[in-house]
Amino acid sequence: MPAVLTSNVSSMINNPFNSFWMAGYECADQVNAFGYRVDLLSVTGHLAMIESDYGDLASFGIRTVREGLRWSQVEHHPYQYNWSDVTDMIRQGRRLGIQQVWDICHFGFPDDLTPLHPMFARRFAQFCRAFVLHYRSIEPDAVLVVTPVNEVSFLSWLGGDVRGTVPFCVNQGWEVKYALMRAYIEGVYAMKEVDPGIRILTTEPMVNIVAPVNPTDEQLVNAAVMHREQFQSIDILRGELCPELGGATNLADILGFNYYYNNQWVAHEGSFLSWTNTPADARWRPLSSLFEEAWQRYQLPMALTETSHPGIDRPEWIHYIGEQVQTILQKGIPLWGVCLYPIIDRPDWDHISNWHHAGLWDAALNENRPPDRVLYEPYAAALREVQAAVGR
Repeated sequence: MPAVLTSNVSSMINNPFNSFWMAGYECADQVNAFGYRVDLLSVTGHLAMIESDYGDLASFGIRTVREGLRWSQVEHHPYQYNWSDVTDMIRQGRRLGIQQVWDICHFGFPDDLTPLHPMFARRFAQFCRAFVLHYRSIEPDAVLVVTPVNEVSFLSWLGGDVRGTVPFCVNQGWEVKYALMRAYIEGVYAMKEVDPGIRILTTEPMVNIVAPVNPTDEQLVNAAVMHREQFQSIDILRGELCPELGGATNLADILGFNYYYNNQWVAHEGSFLSWTNTPADARWRPLSSLFEEAWQRYQLPMALTETSHPGIDRPEWIHYIGEQVQTILQKGIPLWGVCLYPIIDRPDWDHISNWHHAGLWDAALNENRPPDRVLYEPYAAALREVQAAVGR
């Protein structure tokens, strides 16, 4: 093990996750590109079927899950909270021995708020504080791991640059990111004030942005700058960028990165590098290389907090992830978990009738009741092989 890792591990917090393999339930609740509020915890049937969903995880040794509060559903009126669904979820997790890692905001905001609203940060911080107090009233002793805002980088682009969600802006991605990080930091302080032992898990996209083939010097520089910008949110949280927002190095405990098959692309072109790297492209980087870059930058424990592939390539994708996880661990990098996201199939945000077929379980749609769960056997078999290999 590298000496630098040995020297840092002793000062790190202990791994809080109950299982290395985790399951993520799609909980997006944003207003989509057509102005329609989505509620994917309800659409996928997870709210209604949480008991059986959790029971299904046992055969894969999964005891930790990512869940979301759905801010838009809890706070219909300012500073007034309806915790009924969240309460039921917490109690089900406690009863069934499932550790829940909570997203405070997973893309959605209350109807009267946008990140650019002058009261956004204050409202968010109060919501964070209220959640922790509520959670502790039910579960006083368990380690609480929280993600304040999921994928700030992506959400800033979606709502600030391409009008994909609230606030439906163009060319204001930085302004949206700045506002989200102001709220993020104030939310962390509010939670730590009432529960100093809370663990903060960031969840940001992990990407590789490259220049075109035969690039100019300007294209090389632009691609390098865009690639580095994926770390802006973490740098702000840690006070290394925009220190006026109050960030500090102790505000991030675990760095979570979300990685999918289309997370490597050519700057300004919109073309993607094939995740199979076929034919071979010198610009493509294995996932382990990207994790190593983040480790060298921050020297903090990490998790792969989202990963999946749609359709018939699911088995090949999880084999690739397994190989990369083994490489990451062999490098001595503290990777504390891998979250399969979504664990249950989910529909598209903007085209709600289009299901992605990316889960370990497909959703068999029904007329008047939640979708049935159909285990995708090739994915399940591949996952068990990967779990065995990583375990060794």
